Amino acid sequence: MVSSAPHSSARHSSARRTVLVSGGGGSGRSTIAAALAREAAGTARTLLLAADDPHRSVDRLLDVRLSSEPTELEGGLFAARLDPQAAFRDAADRLLSRAKPLFDLLGVDPLERDELSALPGAAHLALLDALRTHAARGEWDVLVVDAPVVADLLAALALPEQLDRYLARLIPEQRQAARALRPVLAAVAGVPMPSDWVYEARSWAAAELDEVRAVTDAPGTTVRLVLDAPTGPRAGAALRQARAGLALHGQRVESLLVNRLVPDGGEPFLAGLHLEQQRQLAALRAEWDVPVHGVPHLGAEPGGAALFARLGLPPIGPSGPLPTPWPVEDLREGDEGALVWRIPLPGADRADLDLVRRGDDLVLGVGPYRRTVALPSALRRCTVAGAALREGVLAVRFTPDPQLWPGGR
Repeated sequence: MVSSAPHSSARHSSARRTVLVSGGGGSGRSTIAAALAREAAGTARTLLLAADDPHRSVDRLLDVRLSSEPTELEGGLFAARLDPQAAFRDAADRLLSRAKPLFDLLGVDPLERDELSALPGAAHLALLDALRTHAARGEWDVLVVDAPVVADLLAALALPEQLDRYLARLIPEQRQAARALRPVLAAVAGVPMPSDWVYEARSWAAAELDEVRAVTDAPGTTVRLVLDAPTGPRAGAALRQARAGLALHGQRVESLLVNRLVPDGGEPFLAGLHLEQQRQLAALRAEWDVPVHGVPHLGAEPGGAALFARLGLPPIGPSGPLPTPWPVEDLREGDEGALVWRIPLPGADRADLDLVRRGDDLVLGVGPYRRTVALPSALRRCTVAGAALREGVLAVRFTPDPQLWPGGR
């Protein structure tokens, strides 16, 4: 058996922890993130990053007005707020300084900082840049992120891989050899050839993306999903699809937190709701292979150490073992006569799957989530023979292409 997985540039210490708190809208992610950070600060220097808080909910929870620069609170807890507009201007400043030779060539003046306004998707880039920046500072042992909903979080986490693929397509490494031939090519073509700054900018961008992926792919980076107390099968289906999307992009779900469970009260309505929530909580625990924790409804908005402690959240400990790389199993000597690429997709539904082979890549889709991954070298000489989803694992069968792999079996 050969193990293979999409490119990973994880280099961070396994002792450092990054916990991304995500889930559905209105599920209480900010409250859970603030409580987790406060609890973690008791034993480690902890930074809480409010990355999806346009209405300053975290400010009210902590009774402080946060800015982009970390504010020190009591007991080793720090907190900061992500400002996508300011982050976009900072990133644009760095990019425009790199592109100055192009503006000089065109005879135009670059935009001033005050003229810049965040473009759609800038919040995703701002989140990634904040993860990279705070990890590089190395001042905290634990980073707790009040992250966006799962769809937006995955859109951000998928960006480095996507942008790296675009860079490789637009300015491949091999093309850098053309720099030595630029004078000759310019004379033949009759037009100026790209100068060194184009290739330097490509190397700079690739290095920046590698730094981001070193955080998102690090052994200590995990996701905690928050679910509002389940009320029906649709919530469970959306949750399973979210987990499959996270697995598709190599993100590990550490635990599931079921929020706002009502207590067992004497009133018939509350008693019935309590029984139904407990029934669905038990069903989730039977279905999921990660810890499922119930979080009580406090009857009031949490705030302060006493109320946060009543939530009873599991502490942030070691991240646990890394997921098994996507293995390629060689069955050519058996009855199947094929190589099988096994891709763990817990929670995926067969009806939501999409699979397309494009050259040396495989485009995988799970509902709204998509990812393009490079095929392992052995599978590039094969053709796709079929696929099956069983017990949360997608098995893609390949058969050797006689023209590329003489001898077949």
